[in-house]
Formats: sequence, C-alpha cells, structure tokens
Amino acid sequence: MNVQAFQNGLVALAVLFGFLFFGAFLRAKVALFRRWMLPASVIGGFIGLLVGPQIWGARAPLPFPEDWTLLWQVLPSILIIPVFAASPLGMFMDGKKTKGRLRVMFPTVLMMTGIFSLGGSVQYLIGYGVNMAVTAVSPQTELYRTFGYELAQGFAGGHGTATALGGIFQDFGLPWWKTAQGVALTTATVGLIGGTLLGFIFINRASQKGYLKARNVKQGVSRETLQGYTTDIQAQKSLGRETTIGNSIETLSVHFGLLILASALAILFSRRMREWVPNLYLPVWFYAMLIMYVINYILLKLKLNWAIDTKVKSRVTGALSEIAIIAAIMTIPIKAVSTFVVPILIMCVLGFIATYFVTFPLYRRAFKDDFAFERAIMSWGVNTGVMITGITLLKTSDPEMESPVMNDFSMGFALMSVFSLFITPLDYQFLAKGSTFQLFLLNVGVFCFYTLVITLGVFLKRKQTRRN
Repeated sequence: MNVQAFQNGLVALAVLFGFLFFGAFLRAKVALFRRWMLPASVIGGFIGLLVGPQIWGARAPLPFPEDWTLLWQVLPSILIIPVFAASPLGMFMDGKKTKGRLRVMFPTVLMMTGIFSLGGSVQYLIGYGVNMAVTAVSPQTELYRTFGYELAQGFAGGHGTATALGGIFQDFGLPWWKTAQGVALTTATVGLIGGTLLGFIFINRASQKGYLKARNVKQGVSRETLQGYTTDIQAQKSLGRETTIGNSIETLSVHFGLLILASALAILFSRRMREWVPNLYLPVWFYAMLIMYVINYILLKLKLNWAIDTKVKSRVTGALSEIAIIAAIMTIPIKAVSTFVVPILIMCVLGFIATYFVTFPLYRRAFKDDFAFERAIMSWGVNTGVMITGITLLKTSDPEMESPVMNDFSMGFALMSVFSLFITPLDYQFLAKGSTFQLFLLNVGVFCFYTLVITLGVFLKRKQTRRN
C-alpha cells in the first residue's frame, strides 16, 4: 500500500467524522432526535446512507468513491475487536473488598441476571421462530438459516453489537454477512427508538398508578442529556485520571496500546487456531477478550493497577465504536435488507411484546416492593436499546437514584458476561454450521438455564429472609 492509498484512507475517515459532527449538530437542534435520544453516530450514519450510493447508485447526491466504501465496509469488523477486547481491562483494580457484600447480594444478583438474560433469550426464540414460520408459509422469501439472530443482536445488543455481527459471520464464511449486518442495524435502530418511546409511556403509566418509589419523578431527563452537551464548563465531566506523565507516555497511549496489543495477538492466535482446530468457529474478538483477561491478570500481579482508568478506557472504546457504527450504517446493503422487510417488521413487533411480558411481570413477582418497576424499566431499556437507554429510563423514574438498581444491575450484568463465556462458543458452533431449528433448540436450552438461575435466586432469597 502506497502513501496515496493511506492519504485516501485518511480522507475517507475524515468524511465519517464529518457526518458524525453533523449528527451531533442535528441531535442538539432537532427536537425529534432529542426525544428519541439517538446517538450522533446513528443520525450521521443514516444521513450518509440517504445521500450515498447504497440507495441511489450512480445517481447519488454524494457518489462516494469505491475505495472509500470498501474501507467503510471493513472498518466495523476491525474496530470492533479492540472494543470487545476492552471489557476485562481494569477489572478488580479498584481494591475494594466485596466478598462479604457479595454473599448478601448473591440472591438478588442471580434474580437480576436471570430476568434480564431471559429478555435477550426470548428475542432469539422470537427471531428464529419467525424465520421458521415465514419459511413454512412463504418459502419463496428465501430467508437465510441464521435470520432471526439479528433481533437480539440489535435489540439487546444495540448498534455496537449489531455492527460486530458482520465481522463474525464473515469469519464463519457466511455469504450473507453484509445482509445480516444490515438487518441487525435495522433492528437496533427500531429497538432504540421504540424502546425509548415505550419506556417513557411505561414510566408515565407507572407514575399514575403509584408504582414508583421515587418521590420526584416529574423532573424528567435534563436538557443537557437530551441535546448531548453542556456549555457549563464546571458541569462538564472529566475524561478520567492521568495515570502517566505526558513527557514519558500519554495515558491515552497506554490504554489504546493495550487494546491494540490484545487485538493483534488475537488476530495472530486466531489464524493459528484455524490451522490447529479447523472445526472450531470463534470470532477474533472472542480471542481478544480472553487475551485481555490474561493481560489484566498480569497487570494486577505486577501491581500496575494504578496505570489503568476505566473511564479513560471507556472513552477510547466509545470513540472506536462511534466510527464503527457510522461506517456500518453508511454501508448497509439497502436492496438486500429491503427484501426481508416483512419478516423484520414481524419479529420486531413480537420482540417488543415478548420482552415486555418477560420483563415487567417477572420483576413484579420476584421483587414485589423492592423497586420492582425501577429494576424492570432498567432491564427494558438495555434489552431494547443500549446501556445509556436503560440508565436514562431509570434516572427518569428514579431521579435521585435512591434505589440500589444500578449497582445490582451492574453486578448482574457482570455475572451474565461470565455465563456468556461458556454459552457463546457453543452458540457460534451452531451459527457456523447448524440449522435454524438447531439454533432455536439451543436457545430453548439457554432460556431454561436462565429460568433455573432465577429459581435459584428466589430460593436463596427466601432462605435468606427466613434466616434474618
């Protein structure tokens, strides 16, 4: 690759940032975008899609050069590797002793983990169920065998996870990877908008019926949160600690460098694994996450935990995710995705309905007067949008954050991540080679597993209550 090719790549990246900034401007100025709380990357990505060749072809208002489009198509599958690799970095580095507290909270964490995870599990079942039903009724639709996986990837995973799907399927050699990524980004957008709007409706109804424990629920979401910035310098938050001195090495270089190191090792290791175990199907980012666990362990043993700040790490991965998302949206294969518009619409509607009935009734039964609605609305927001959607809905229903929901949910989310380390590799084997029915049966098993997790949590909670 010559210098000119690198320069063209830099210009292509600059175009992405231009649409990102335009998306931020529209988020701040357009009331509809503020109400939906759409990220600037999503807004800018769809603006770029609407004016680009993916819809208009050669007649596009902005006919982007082919080499730009090719770069944008591969960016998500590359950038998502360090994003996922970042998850273990910084774990257990705060020095807090939580053993005794964990023992007391364990039943609650189990129930939170189980109910939240059931929301995602039922979305997989709905997706694959729609695939089998549509194929039986209308086989000429020609749904590919993994269709339906995108519902949970978009709803529960959000745009970041949806963006990663294309790279995963590409690793598996599935020819429909571009279409699947486009379908996942579509469900992610539907989930984010629909989940947010429905969430506010649920909060208003709960407030009228007296389900909310927080005393002041009418202050709602701040204008700064809606518009995406604050002009008050004193209110602007810090990016994190400067863990190193800049005249030696920048803090951002330390965090970014560790992510790139783990990603590079994962790519090399993945290539070897394909030679050693050709029938094992795991994406590169999964290896990157495992390698980062090792790196994190080494940092702890060397007492270098002072060098890592999770806020700085989050800012780095946030920037990478924004570029991955906007590039993926701008290269959605519209013609291929539009072929499946009816099945997509059916599974999204059923996805909302199923997620509601798995989430709210179960939280009411499991937690009763223990901030049941606040727990449910947090899970609803995350399972239909992204983490910030859940946090926003929680803060709307609990403005002073009086409830323990945030802490309980974060611990439950961590436990779910541990379970996923064992469930995900099995899931990938079936995605790579299994039939739609086999994928459906696998997720029936996962659904039953999380049902057992909830049951165990309820049992331990009752036992704990009797003891007290």
